[in-house]
Amino acid sequence: MASPRAALSSSPGPAGAADPSSSPSSDPGGPWSSSDERWMRAALVEAERALRRWEVPVGCVVVRDGEIVATGSNRTNELRNGTRHAEFEAIDAILEAHGGDRTAAGFDRCALYVTCEPCIMCAGALSLLGFREVCFGCPNDKFGGNGSILAVHENGCAPCGGFGGTERDAASAARTYPARGGLFARAAVKLLQDFYIRGNPKAPKPHRPLAPEAEAKKEGA
Repeated sequence: MASPRAALSSSPGPAGAADPSSSPSSDPGGPWSSSDERWMRAALVEAERALRRWEVPVGCVVVRDGEIVATGSNRTNELRNGTRHAEFEAIDAILEAHGGDRTAAGFDRCALYVTCEPCIMCAGALSLLGFREVCFGCPNDKFGGNGSILAVHENGCAPCGGFGGTERDAASAARTYPARGGLFARAAVKLLQDFYIRGNPKAPKPHRPLAPEAEAKKEGA
């Protein structure tokens, strides 16, 4: 999950998946293809939907063989479950579609486009499942697992400690994947800013006063 500090310390930009001011050509992970732009715009749409549901606005799409096969956005507030990040929502949808069969799911052919750098937990899952690549929008400077805090994409999960599973499990833990960030980062940051400025009515101890609409949401919950 993105941190409030990451969102509020970055320069603002117009929100929305169709933000023309977020030039992909100037983003640090580029150059970006037209397909990259299309998939990330779709991920931003998912993030906007999360914002409307009073969730931390992070969204993603999973692309396999040139098609979106799953979408996801945060549901941690709705489900009161800190693991329900956008990435896990999309991963679970793919697994469900293939009867829980990881091989049939074809994760090794999947690219993830997510509006904020995957946290360490999500980066670990992407490594274990063998995702082909990850493209993200803004960095996650408190919990990022694709370079901001840990480089799980470069090291896999195995360095985290002893691994007592099978050889197959050990091989899964050592998987790495390429990750690039910065695509439409300003649009991603603006969504996070909107959320944190408004306030999270589901937070047990809000870090700052809630905006009137958030206070009303809390009272009506």
